[in-house]
Amino acid sequence: MSASGKKIAVVTGAGSGIGRSVALTLAAAGWAVAVAGRRTEPLEETAKAAGDGADVLCVRADVSSPDDVAALFAAVDERYGRLDLLFNNAATFGPGGVALEDITYEAWRSVVDVNLTGAFLCAQAAFRMMKAQDPQGGRIINNGSISAHVPRPNSIAYTATKHAMTGLTKSLSLDGRPYRIACGQIDIGNAATEMTERMQTGILQANGQLAVEPVMDAADVARTVLHMAELPLEANVQFATVMATAMPYIGRG
Repeated sequence: MSASGKKIAVVTGAGSGIGRSVALTLAAAGWAVAVAGRRTEPLEETAKAAGDGADVLCVRADVSSPDDVAALFAAVDERYGRLDLLFNNAATFGPGGVALEDITYEAWRSVVDVNLTGAFLCAQAAFRMMKAQDPQGGRIINNGSISAHVPRPNSIAYTATKHAMTGLTKSLSLDGRPYRIACGQIDIGNAATEMTERMQTGILQANGQLAVEPVMDAADVARTVLHMAELPLEANVQFATVMATAMPYIGRG
């Protein structure tokens, strides 16, 4: 805990969607939360939604930039002096509806840079802080996806990075073990956010048809993250899948 007695969290991609919901849930549970994202205004909206009594630090950061990530964790260290949780959430789906053969190199790289390299850079910075601090240790929770298990049509960049996130999670778990750094992954399906609005108007299925898919409240995801985050470091949820009950995941394809 920090000098204030609060646990300290970093949430990336916290300006909207699941990131915002998790940041608000952590703040409501008494955590101090550093919210990071590429645009300052949405982060400030997240901080405002947390309420006057919440301890929220807004840091503009593009997770694909090593300099931005270094500045983010330096700001957390300067303000709080330690880190108890990283929720590695920032991600982009990339160009929607583009056939595999038409994806540009730039589009591929933009997804990989945010979803995979950005997650690695943030995890590395968090790992360094957690290893060096006293008391030692902390927790990293990676936002995977149903796409870490099975793809949707025309989603090769996103799917590849989310499969890679599982490898990142496993390696962090192993390498963090000597330093009381726990790492788990939450695989989310159809939380109602800006990114999944198309689920409610019709999205391409594996059989070539368009279908409306059920969604769930992002707050249900946030409660699961809070449970994972507040376990003692001697316990870890290694992988959790939280999904809209009736979404076409079991049996997809």
